[in-house]
Amino acid sequence: MDTDLLPERSPRRRFFGMSAAAIAATSLSRYVLADVSIVSVARPAGGDKKAIRPLRVRVPESQLVELRRRVKETRWPTRETVTDATQGVQLATTQNLARYWATSYDWRRIERRLNTFPQFVTEIDGLDIHFIHVRSKQKDALPIIVTHGWPGSIIEQLKIIEPLTDPMAHGGTAADAFDIVIPSLPGYGFSGKPTTTGWDPGRIARAWVALMKRLGYTRYVAQGGDWGNAVTEQMALLKPPELLGIHTNMPATVPDNVAKALKFGEPAPAGLSADEKHAYDQLDFFYKHGLGYALEMANRPQTLYAIEDSPVGLAAWMIDHDAASQALISRVFNGGSEGLNRDDILDNITLYWLTTTGISSARLYWENKLNFFEPKHVAIPVAVSVFPDEIYAAPRSWVEKAYPKLIHFNRLPKGGHFAAWEQPQAFSEEIRTSFRSLR
Repeated sequence: MDTDLLPERSPRRRFFGMSAAAIAATSLSRYVLADVSIVSVARPAGGDKKAIRPLRVRVPESQLVELRRRVKETRWPTRETVTDATQGVQLATTQNLARYWATSYDWRRIERRLNTFPQFVTEIDGLDIHFIHVRSKQKDALPIIVTHGWPGSIIEQLKIIEPLTDPMAHGGTAADAFDIVIPSLPGYGFSGKPTTTGWDPGRIARAWVALMKRLGYTRYVAQGGDWGNAVTEQMALLKPPELLGIHTNMPATVPDNVAKALKFGEPAPAGLSADEKHAYDQLDFFYKHGLGYALEMANRPQTLYAIEDSPVGLAAWMIDHDAASQALISRVFNGGSEGLNRDDILDNITLYWLTTTGISSARLYWENKLNFFEPKHVAIPVAVSVFPDEIYAAPRSWVEKAYPKLIHFNRLPKGGHFAAWEQPQAFSEEIRTSFRSLR
């Protein structure tokens, strides 16, 4: 077992005390994903598995040429027989996406942006974990680890890095500054792909605690939505003394009587308030019409060969996550721009394609044994931001029961499942406000 997964009281260790000369002394090797070298990573000096190694992204041009070829040669299905999205992602939306992807999209733009941030890889519990780590210039910055979900990636959080690490340039004050750590989930992006079972949210949470210790942090907070919430709540349940509190934009709050009614298709329980009934209706719709992708990945992730072989197949599978996000993406590829644009969407999909992580990321659903929306009895301070177009807008009454140490609750006027990506200014302001009382 990696000893970093065990409780530790040793003095703070500081990777960032490592000299430039020491980094330069480590030799660079190619990091291979699916037999394609797309990033360079420093080899650990002396074979130290716990070494924190710099990473730089550089995708061979041949891979981008091959991607465009595959997009152009997509074998298309016939058009849906309805005039809406009730049969899935509509043909017009997918063809608009493919046309832009094959002719106008520029991966090098996001590659350059990724390389402006310090990126690293370190081995934890036998697996390489990739992460972005940006330290604020403010000496009293509060460290925060932010975890993405599916079908997201580190791309989701890029827009919040500067507002959190340099708040004075983005409407905040020096007292609002954060150091930010953004890891890629195992099997996602530039992290390693598990070759054995067991990498569920609890194990990932232990790895994240180990990562923050390895970075030398003696106090920090954590944030997540989607799988990020599952991992972040599991971190809270571990109660590492360094973890001061958590923030979530997809809280787990559904009461037992509501969960039972949803599971068995019963009417909503009597006595629900307007907010509670709205949340029930949102969840009822999701369970009946939006859960198909999750059920397949939870039961048969290896069957999804098509999303590893066809870029357009991968794109359609990822877009069909929740109705509100799908509708927004459809509007974007029909010429609109609202929070996300075409490049944003394709940056994320292209990262999945280049790293061949369609199936390896899907396996997290198979590994998971938790009920997403069931309260987990988190006992440390919790902050909640509710975005109206999330899978369900958690009512304050449910939130207060699920999190007895609630330190912040706010309902936002706009935003959906990918809140940090879609509404980065509002999201950053929520993070600043949420953790002021814990500084």
